[in-house]
Amino acid sequence: QVQLVESGGGLVQAGGSLRLSCAASGRTFSTMGWFRQAPGKEREYVAASSRSAGSIYYLDSVKGRFTISRDNAKNTVYLQMNSLKPEDTAVYYCAAKSDYVVSTPTYDYWGQGTQVTVSS
Repeated sequence: QVQLVESGGGLVQAGGSLRLSCAASGRTFSTMGWFRQAPGKEREYVAASSRSAGSIYYLDSVKGRFTISRDNAKNTVYLQMNSLKPEDTAVYYCAAKSDYVVSTPTYDYWGQGTQVTVSS
C-alpha cells in the first residue's frame, strides 16, 4: 500500500523558514513534487524533482526561495522554504508519480497535506 506522509508545516513569521518532509512507503517514484492550495484559490504546482535530481521544476514565484531535494535512501522528498511571505500561506501537498516529466502536474499519489501559515 502506497502512502505519502507530510510533516514540517506550521506557523512562521514573514522572512522565516520551514522545511517540509514527505516520506513515501510502499514503492519508489520517478518524480516527487509539492503542490499548495490557499483558501479560495486554485491549486498551484510548487516544485518537483526527478529521482536523480537531474530534472527540477519550480513555480516562478518560489524560485530562489524554495529548494526541493530528495533522499532516495529514505524515500523522502523535502521542500526547504526560505524568505517566506504571507502569500505562501496554504496547505502544502506532497505528490508522486512514475514518469520523469517534472513539468507536468499530473500525479498518481497524494499526501494528506500540511498547513503552512506565514504571518506578516
